[in-house]
Amino acid sequence: MEPFVFHRGLAAPIDAINLDTDQILPARFLRKRRSDPEYKTFLFHDLRFDPVGNENQNFTLNQEAFRGATIIVGNSNFGGGSSREAAVFALEAYGIRSVIAPNFGDIFYNNCLKNGLLPIVLTKPETDQLRKTLHQNPGSRIDVDLNEQRVSTDNGITYAFEINDTAKKNLMSGLGQIGLTMMHAQRISEFEARYNAQLYSEC
Repeated sequence: MEPFVFHRGLAAPIDAINLDTDQILPARFLRKRRSDPEYKTFLFHDLRFDPVGNENQNFTLNQEAFRGATIIVGNSNFGGGSSREAAVFALEAYGIRSVIAPNFGDIFYNNCLKNGLLPIVLTKPETDQLRKTLHQNPGSRIDVDLNEQRVSTDNGITYAFEINDTAKKNLMSGLGQIGLTMMHAQRISEFEARYNAQLYSEC
């Protein structure tokens, strides 16, 4: 996965509370391949588009000032609901590198960490202030510094955030579960060789 050390990006405010994984990626898209060039359009599909496929201009990501955002500032219980990892895949396909919210669904939070997307927990007043700032200054950027564990806006607002040390190290190194496993490839191969030798010697 792509390492995450520092990211400066266009930030979009999404005010809805309880934005669950069913809304992030509707169930009918779960069987779609991540290689599908349309995959990014599945993100928030039923919020972004009407039943005939026209864009809903009231949805933040469809507004010109926020189109192509790479950071989302959300509200309470972002990513609750079902455990579908594909919700994170859809965010990544769109280009989202970080989501900032007061709290997250536990499984969604961990799925983000495993896939190189940084979930940041700030207090409710802090996220409310960030979203207010973005609404008042559409097109604003936010700096996310994982090394310093700091979020900063162009108008001088700075908030610190906490993250597990192991998760931080893996994100900064770009190591997902496969990458972590491959670090032990030599030992795995040696074990397989010993196991196979013992197995065939007993035949």
